[in-house]
Amino acid sequence: MPSLAPVATGTTPDVQPVHLHRRASAPTALAAGPWQVEAIQALLDKPLMDLLFEAQTVHRQHWPAGDIELATLLSVKTGGCPENCGYCPQSAEFDTGVKAEKLMGVQEVTAAAQAAKEAGATRFCMGAAWRAPKDRDIEKMSELIGAVKGLGLQTCATLGMLQPHQALALKQAGLDYYNHNLDTAPEYYTDVVSTRQYQDRLDTLASVRAAGISVCCGGIVGMGEAPVHRAGLIAQLANLNPYPESVPINSLVRVPGTPLADSAPIDPFDFVRVIAVARITMPRARVRLSAGRQQLGDAVQALCFLAGANSIFYGDKLLVTGNPDVAADEQLLAKLGLCGHRTTETAAHGHGQEEGAGCSCNESC
Repeated sequence: MPSLAPVATGTTPDVQPVHLHRRASAPTALAAGPWQVEAIQALLDKPLMDLLFEAQTVHRQHWPAGDIELATLLSVKTGGCPENCGYCPQSAEFDTGVKAEKLMGVQEVTAAAQAAKEAGATRFCMGAAWRAPKDRDIEKMSELIGAVKGLGLQTCATLGMLQPHQALALKQAGLDYYNHNLDTAPEYYTDVVSTRQYQDRLDTLASVRAAGISVCCGGIVGMGEAPVHRAGLIAQLANLNPYPESVPINSLVRVPGTPLADSAPIDPFDFVRVIAVARITMPRARVRLSAGRQQLGDAVQALCFLAGANSIFYGDKLLVTGNPDVAADEQLLAKLGLCGHRTTETAAHGHGQEEGAGCSCNESC
């Protein structure tokens, strides 16, 4: 069992602070780093066919054609979260019908991971509805990570805000990826959640990086944000150094009882644009179609793959909201001539190298 005692003086990893970069009100203000908010907005505003062509060109320069990573997400501790994220049915502040449950046991999680592997998944992500886990929670999660890792799957977890010594413990347990989304642009963040600060998210990402865990970090669109907020989100992601290895893009699932339940849905073409610009600005990242995929339909998903999406969450549940089932996903990939990619990955600091280890389709990848 990995020790959760704080790291002794002199052995603490060099945690590089990640700072929040706000876009000033002046129209000439720039996001920090190589990508300016205005440049990203200009990409989002391009004619759609031109944007898709550029995104697919960038994609082909960095990824094999037709390669789609299959990942599965299991909610191992559902409900009862003290945060007030306006999109989340697991918040204890909202009446959504989601009841608080205890952390699942090793046997139950292992069985779910084995089923996911048999269905073709290569990465298994475990989500727990905590604001910030306690050390005893990290000890229990370490057991789950070790069990899933023993099946030969890549492991990912999303547990809330972490302290540096907790991130180290997860790394020692075998965790490959940690998911911690920025959700939206910093200027819009307080419209979505008020129980934490944007900098809290960036601090956890810094701890994860310092521990040597690969980063899975993206956001949600369709929460009532303006187009400039979508550009601001992508700027924050693309200007992380290094940018995330995995970038999940979620389309808001409007759950009754949550404050954002009545948000107007995002135009499907605008969602495709976000995927395309994520690909252009983060060419070596896995860009993942995440929550909300069920409501997109096959045609829009096909455009997203053309725009550079090369990962999907695979299975019937995405935490507590619906997701296309495995058979429907397999049929769609087959129609499009795409291959579910089985990989072994070295989760090194920076961007890992992948080696193909088979394919879930009958086509040649």
